[in-house]
Amino acid sequence: MIGTKTLLMAAAFSSLASAALAQAAAPVPWVLSPNMGYGYGKDGKTFSYKMGTNNAGILLKGAKKVPKGTLFFIGQNGQLYMRTAPYLEGDGTFMFGPDQ
Repeated sequence: MIGTKTLLMAAAFSSLASAALAQAAAPVPWVLSPNMGYGYGKDGKTFSYKMGTNNAGILLKGAKKVPKGTLFFIGQNGQLYMRTAPYLEGDGTFMFGPDQ
């Protein structure tokens, strides 16, 4: 026969596991910093640079704003891709999540 302590421990573990799964599903914001440049090199590697202000005008001249609602991801072939909506369900969940 299963004891009360065992049942309580199982229930507690189950609730902790459920909470952990729910937290893992939440989107996590990128930590992008001012005065930093982030790159995706010709070799497919990512990198970051500390930027100065001397040539900021030249840098902005050829730059384009990233549209709001843009998703970036690495494909199975290792290539960086971007997609502008839709990538969210009507309730705000990610439509390409692990359980899809």
